Amino acid sequence: MPAWLMLVVSLPGRSPTPRMRLWRALKAAGAAMLRDGVYVLPARKEARELFKAQADEAIGAGGNAHVVPFASADSRQESELRAAFDRTQAYVQGLERLTSLHNDLSRMKEAEARRRLAAARRELGTIVATDFFSGAAREQVEAALADAEHALNTQFAPDEPHARKAAIPHRAAKDYRGRLWATRQHLWIDRVASAWLIRRFIDPKARFVWLKNPKDCPKKALGFDFDGAEFSHMGVRVTFEVLAASFGLDRDPRLTRLGRLVRYLDIGGVPVPDAAGFASVMAGARTRRGTNDDALLKDMSIVLDSLYTAYSETEGEIA
Repeated sequence: MPAWLMLVVSLPGRSPTPRMRLWRALKAAGAAMLRDGVYVLPARKEARELFKAQADEAIGAGGNAHVVPFASADSRQESELRAAFDRTQAYVQGLERLTSLHNDLSRMKEAEARRRLAAARRELGTIVATDFFSGAAREQVEAALADAEHALNTQFAPDEPHARKAAIPHRAAKDYRGRLWATRQHLWIDRVASAWLIRRFIDPKARFVWLKNPKDCPKKALGFDFDGAEFSHMGVRVTFEVLAASFGLDRDPRLTRLGRLVRYLDIGGVPVPDAAGFASVMAGARTRRGTNDDALLKDMSIVLDSLYTAYSETEGEIA
């Protein structure tokens, strides 16, 4: 099966608009330009759909276009084609920015630190989206991003929980109604999403207490997202995912997608397209609300309700 796809396209006239539209679409997808009007991508479903759409648009505008599948003639040509998609330099620049963030962290306020971390995460996601032959450079930057996240949480959220290795017991929501729930104050991604999940799907009459110190958790309260809490990180799952699995909610594809978003923003991993936008909204809401976690939860519940409604039950992203 051919490993590559080539789009050969020519547009009529001198109007820059169709050319700019074509160029932007192909650039965003990471297509390599071999010469004017000739573009290449690895032969994948997304590339076929993109090239076909651009070819149809060019033909509709009175131009000519052909999508040509092909295989490399030899190993030298294969190497040259792969080199056109080398993202090493982009990863190096991303690593430099993460190193700078790590070095500046002790002199920064939390809002600025989280803004820069979100920008670095967004940048990495953009690179990964067009890195078709990833290797050590990607792994190095992902590790640096995880290190920066850990350093940031150590400085601004020292009570961030450590993951336990244990099976997640199944529980019945009816046994957890009308309870008092407790987590660390100054909510961030995992805690606000977990509180939303509790009130929306587990305990509609849940009351929350926001702890300055987890050691002060009331005896009758159900703790979440701190060391020693009844619900916290387990294995590779963050608290939101642990709660969902505990109450059988992980069978809902929409909550599974939300779980991936929360996990990526909380501990890193596979980039999620909606993550950077969600983190920006969260940071803005927290700046607006200051220390009022009840108001912050109310604001972010609207956002989470909207995301849950928007997510389809397929793996496809929102159109």
